[in-house]
Amino acid sequence: MLFMTYRGRFAPSPTGPLHAGSLVAGLASWLDAKAQRGAWLVRIEDVDGPRCSVDAAQHQLAQLASCGLHSDEPVVWQSQRASHYQHALNQLIKQQSVYACQCSRADIAKALLEQGVVSERHRDLPYPGTCRGLSLPFHVGMSMRFKADTQVLHWHDRRLGDQQQHLATSVGDFVLLRSVGLWAYQLAVVVDDAAQGITHVVRGEDLADNTPRQLLLQQALGLPTPIYMHTSLVLAADGKKLSKQNGAQPLEVATSEQGLAALQAAAKVLQLQPSHAKTCAQALAEWVMQWRDKWGITG
Repeated sequence: MLFMTYRGRFAPSPTGPLHAGSLVAGLASWLDAKAQRGAWLVRIEDVDGPRCSVDAAQHQLAQLASCGLHSDEPVVWQSQRASHYQHALNQLIKQQSVYACQCSRADIAKALLEQGVVSERHRDLPYPGTCRGLSLPFHVGMSMRFKADTQVLHWHDRRLGDQQQHLATSVGDFVLLRSVGLWAYQLAVVVDDAAQGITHVVRGEDLADNTPRQLLLQQALGLPTPIYMHTSLVLAADGKKLSKQNGAQPLEVATSEQGLAALQAAAKVLQLQPSHAKTCAQALAEWVMQWRDKWGITG
């Protein structure tokens, strides 16, 4: 189905409550949708079953609601969409764009070490292509990898400008179905964005380097490519992205006053002027106008 008007989304993973960094991404995507008189959808990215929970997802939705952020359509849950991901994988198998891989993390690290590639902390290393030419029959306990393009991919980001990445050397062939039987983020997000008719993706800058992988999958599956925008991040004291791993505290938005305060903090990160409104709805309306001016949105 093709949608002619703006359709954006916010897609949190329910591994715990939303924190300040999560709200920045959620607010930015909401403002961009409303500034362009479009729809804003919420998708629960619970494809990583063991780390996710329904309770956490429901709590996240309640946190968003406390800040005046409501999905314009019923919430989509990735855990209910496995058949769609399988259909896409089957298409890629027919195109010979994927292959079975038996490598463990230790196997990959060893192969790279033998090639003189030194592991860096907090950085995924490119897959060395060990299984690419083996034509292994797929069975449980193996992963499925997509053959990364060897050329440099170019794309434009509304905030970051022109971007490029040589996917084969920076990431290598990447996983679509994990060895434990879970669907990988890259495939799920591409399939779901297309199914929901997403025209614009607004998300945190830490996800910018995922874009080339998603562009390749969109091309391979014959799916449209949304317009991308990657926003500023909330940083922890160590200068790294704020996350649960480095002490991010859950948003406290049980009262309307707390919800408004959380929104004010998120708007500041997005370089919007403070609002003197007394309610979340009033503040959001002000920031929609500011967002339109900031990003040159007309009409």
